[in-house]
Amino acid sequence: MSNETTTTKADAVPSPRDGASGETLLEVTGLTKHFPIHGGFPIKRKVGAVQAVDGIDLTIHTGESFGLVGESGCGKSTTGRLITRLLEPTGGKISYRGRDITRATRKEMMPVRSEIQMIFQDPYSSLNPRQTVGTIIGGPMEINNINPPGGREKKVRELLETVGLNPEHYNRFPHEFSGGQRQRIGVARALALEPKLIVADEPVSALDVSIQAQVVNLLQKVQAEMGIAFLFIAHDLAIVRHFTQRVAVMYLGKIVEVGDRDSIYNRPRHPYTHALLSAVPEVDIDGEDRERIRLAGDVPSPINPPSGCRFRTRCWKARDVCASEEPPLIQLGGNRDGHLTACHFPEEPTIAAREEDIVLDPALAAIEGAAEKTL
Repeated sequence: MSNETTTTKADAVPSPRDGASGETLLEVTGLTKHFPIHGGFPIKRKVGAVQAVDGIDLTIHTGESFGLVGESGCGKSTTGRLITRLLEPTGGKISYRGRDITRATRKEMMPVRSEIQMIFQDPYSSLNPRQTVGTIIGGPMEINNINPPGGREKKVRELLETVGLNPEHYNRFPHEFSGGQRQRIGVARALALEPKLIVADEPVSALDVSIQAQVVNLLQKVQAEMGIAFLFIAHDLAIVRHFTQRVAVMYLGKIVEVGDRDSIYNRPRHPYTHALLSAVPEVDIDGEDRERIRLAGDVPSPINPPSGCRFRTRCWKARDVCASEEPPLIQLGGNRDGHLTACHFPEEPTIAAREEDIVLDPALAAIEGAAEKTL
């Protein structure tokens, strides 16, 4: 185990950065989602479970932008759908503004649904092709029986203008818009009920790079003007750094590191976070060597995840204790800055380049060696 002093999650109170009031808006404790696997014939029975989300804790403050990052299949999108109650959790607790909504019925969720909205990843499948833009954006107001001053049509046209679209497009259908415009329609729909929290599930990953910046800037403008908190789910670390104030790093259903933006990007402690950051492409202006970490093998199956630390099968620092004990998500060192890490042997808080690249996959090393010989 590391000799550093530690602080537990209960003792470490993250400080929200500019834009967040400090009041807790959403608190998730031990959130779990296991999808059952059924097999057998003729009687189907449960033979296993996909452990998509397995006991995560996170807190989002009022007006804060909180990032959730990780590679594909780590459980990010499932987490977002659990928070919005589009999926029923297997275990854990979801508390919104001090109210437990984990097992709330449809009727009990009605007043909360208007305050928690979602922007979906695919702007092509998330809009009903048979409905006009006016119906799509005004639908949430109709369902919640909300009649804004001047009527719903006036409000929808105002929302279209807010997201940078022509109010005259009210009667158009989704197929008449580009991908970026469709995502703006999705943003307008999420804003229709003036929510307190928006879960943005990879809102720009399906868009061209040139359009991504426009949508992200739109979301930043909306947050600044309306004081909405965001859970921004993405695998693009550059966009997350630009948009969020605090970041959680997720791996195979677990959160392995949480901290403010500067701490995560400049002083990461978990080996997996190091590997993620080293994979971000950067323009080499100064000619300095960058740390390059390549992880061996593939992500283990969430049906049968590794014991102890789930990252140990791909980690260059793994020891026996990593297989026998799951590392708790705690604060390392004496600083009470809310930077939490789940690792028995954390990295030094630096991203300075090492003398040699770390190539963990023997096949990749062999390929590179062969390529160098042919040159």
